[in-house]
Amino acid sequence: MSDRRALLRTLPSIDRLLSTPLLTELEQTQPHILIRAAAQNTVEDLRRQILDDQAALPDLDLNAVATLIAARVVQMAKPSLRKVINVTGTLLHTNLGRAPLCKEALQAIKDVAQGYSNLEYDLDEGKRGKRFTHVEELICKLTGGEAATVVNNNAGAVMLALAALAGGRSALVSRGELIEIGGSFRIPDIMAASGVDLVEVGTTNKTHLKDYAGAIDDKTALILKVHTSNYRILGFTEAVAGEKLAELAHQHDIPVLEDLGSGLLMDLTSFGLPREPTVRETLKTGIDLVTFSGDKLLGGPQAGIIVGNRDVIDKVRKHPIARALRIDKLTLAALEATLRQYLDPQKALDKIPVLRMLSLPVAELQQRCEALLPRLTEVIGNAADAIIIEATATVGGGALPLAELPGRVIALAPKDMSLNELTTRLRSCEPAVVGRIQDDKFLIDPRTLSSDDEVFLLQALQQVFSLERCL
Repeated sequence: MSDRRALLRTLPSIDRLLSTPLLTELEQTQPHILIRAAAQNTVEDLRRQILDDQAALPDLDLNAVATLIAARVVQMAKPSLRKVINVTGTLLHTNLGRAPLCKEALQAIKDVAQGYSNLEYDLDEGKRGKRFTHVEELICKLTGGEAATVVNNNAGAVMLALAALAGGRSALVSRGELIEIGGSFRIPDIMAASGVDLVEVGTTNKTHLKDYAGAIDDKTALILKVHTSNYRILGFTEAVAGEKLAELAHQHDIPVLEDLGSGLLMDLTSFGLPREPTVRETLKTGIDLVTFSGDKLLGGPQAGIIVGNRDVIDKVRKHPIARALRIDKLTLAALEATLRQYLDPQKALDKIPVLRMLSLPVAELQQRCEALLPRLTEVIGNAADAIIIEATATVGGGALPLAELPGRVIALAPKDMSLNELTTRLRSCEPAVVGRIQDDKFLIDPRTLSSDDEVFLLQALQQVFSLERCL
């Protein structure tokens, strides 16, 4: 140990390292503060390595250490949030950013971001306007609602609606709808944060109209209905239909809010998907207010959409929380562009990535695998076996939890590399590749792989199987 401690004195100083030709040249392209931080971190790592009896002694040659620092700078210079190639077969992968945007939405973001815009300016009247008006008419046209507004996400939409309509009073919710979704978002917690007292009615699997009727009192300000879009209770179950719930609520002059979670603007059962209520169908039942996400089945950016009766929407807009949750201009531009695609249903299916992926037939997935397989085997050589197999994809994002999308995938079985090493190396590539392991194989699902990204996938596989380090 004494020899190791003596070696500490030979560690080069930060200033000496920064004056090496390699790092001096690096100053031409990278910020000094980044290079200095990389040097400090590298020297500290070397110090710990020297003091670790179990670790090999590092090479403390000045140029060798400078090379380590330069490599670290390259890693530190990469953006933290960056592009990922998704071959998992999970369409709305929450950890990977959920819905990819259509080209029209991307162009709208660029147009609005690179200069000024009429975000809150009425060009016809020449005076201040409201930002939600850019999408309100579109939302109402697509859903049949009288009025609409938007906030930054659906959890915020639910919280705002609760606070505006029932703050300081109580709301009735079926016990079977007290859900928790990703990120520990729980209906009871969001109600408490909104200043609303929760009154549970019914049981976990069965709630009847009489349960709601018996719970209504002078403090009741709202009935909240939560669509169980991210799970199902099977067996002996019963829930109250929207029509009956709205009829009961209106007899007592209280509104009904339904959180659809994902929110569908068009019926997808023709593609073999489970029946889900559309926003238009939900509003037709007499429900006063509906909330849903923009970045799930809608296929747009993260947003919380609130649509329903005008008098109720007006109360929501006027609540102070509305400003804290307001949508930004880039999200608004992307949302408007996405909604415009729905004016022509076939156009929406063709252009919105999530809808296109949902509706892909098995035959087309087979063809894509057959076209990709020879290109893939060419770059990996004999380093792995690759075959086409049947596999199902999932929707993800808390939407259509029981839906299984039949398809075809390419299954890789590396010969001289563990699956864990393979996935680790793929994640270190630029762009990173994220897939799934099933039955001791790495699956590449073309359903979530865009044609434009195939070249990046092949480059990553070539680097990994040639044992090159992905940069």
